[in-house]
Amino acid sequence: MIWAVEFNRPTPGSWGMIVGIFFLLLILVFLAFAEMGLSKMTKPKATALADKGNRSGKSLIRLVNQPERWVNAVLLTVNICQTVQAVLTSKIGKQIAGRPGEIGAIVLNVVVFFVLAEAVPKTYAVLYPEKAALTAARPIDALSRIPVLGWISKALIGITNFIVRGKGLEKGPFVSEQEFLGIVEAAADDSVIEHGERELIESVIEFGDTVAREVMVPRVDIVTIDINDMVSDALDIAIEHGYSRLPVADGTDDGDIVGLAYMKDLIKAERTERGGVKVRQIMRPVRIVPENKPLTDLMREMQSEKFHLAIVGDEYGGVAGLVTLEDCLEELVGEIIDEYDDEEAEIQRQPDGDYLVAGTTSIGDLNDELDTDVPSQDWDTVGGFVFGTLGHVPSVGEFLTFDGWNFRVTKVLRRRVVQVRVSVAEGDQSAASDTSVGAGNS
Repeated sequence: MIWAVEFNRPTPGSWGMIVGIFFLLLILVFLAFAEMGLSKMTKPKATALADKGNRSGKSLIRLVNQPERWVNAVLLTVNICQTVQAVLTSKIGKQIAGRPGEIGAIVLNVVVFFVLAEAVPKTYAVLYPEKAALTAARPIDALSRIPVLGWISKALIGITNFIVRGKGLEKGPFVSEQEFLGIVEAAADDSVIEHGERELIESVIEFGDTVAREVMVPRVDIVTIDINDMVSDALDIAIEHGYSRLPVADGTDDGDIVGLAYMKDLIKAERTERGGVKVRQIMRPVRIVPENKPLTDLMREMQSEKFHLAIVGDEYGGVAGLVTLEDCLEELVGEIIDEYDDEEAEIQRQPDGDYLVAGTTSIGDLNDELDTDVPSQDWDTVGGFVFGTLGHVPSVGEFLTFDGWNFRVTKVLRRRVVQVRVSVAEGDQSAASDTSVGAGNS
């Protein structure tokens, strides 16, 4: 269909509407600028700007601390302005050029308002968030105080919650965990915080998802004393291994843990000429916790109930391992080396580029060090990954290939993978997700 376009001269009323549209455009530009600038502002940054004596500092802090106060007011005002200017624009286009003018006005309105009232001000606010937030703070603070906007917002939200049944939207979190970690990493790159501080923050975030099984000393590595051992013998074992607390086994084949022997109690008994009594007479109760107990809860219990060591029990009632307060703290601050610890790193880079990895190394540490993607859902350690993937107790020399890396067993103790040599797989590494296994010379 082809329209015969007949242009008419704008009437005085049309000029008034054009002025109104231009005024609405300025309002929308400012609101887009303000919305993006305030949404980029954090509470610490707002406080820092206010402390510098900026006149808009107090308003900025109020808006950042209570975002629901200004978000609804701004969005409602934007909606009203956009609706009014769209109606006025189409009306002017129709008056000037009829139906074709109305359609042309709508198209022009979409282009002009997208560029001038959305893209340009929001891009500028992203580039200069502090300037945008400070400039917009006082006007937006005043806008958010207009009672009629608050009443209309509450009415519309009430209608929304009536249609979408439930409790409505809850506050926060306004930043997800991954977004927060990204902010921390960017702050470290920009030297806003130290890299050590970044690592500590990341450790705290990850700490909330860590359970006792992931940090415990496995059952096979626990040094125990028998309930029927003499105090003198138990003291010798404690001195030999450098432990201040030793689990006490019940003397059965299962070796169930029934108590704890404290070094100070053993020394006291020995000094008071009671070295010949049995450990059962001086041992103390031991705490048992499940494998999936979050470390955050465990640490709170250790602090409030004043114990430093707990036995980790499995779902079948057996002993899975042992966890100490030091193990929990090391998840936050890194390894704590004392005079009895072996300082040999779990992951050692070799001159030829290979890595010697202890079987007890956690999957997470391996992935962080080698930038691999070994799944941690089914295994906690590198030894468990190799054992589980091969499907049998491996012999020295056996290997598997995963994610472009060869994992070759170099040391086995009974049924346990003690050490693995990790090297870049030869040939095409494009099929990084494929897993293959091979045999070696034992």
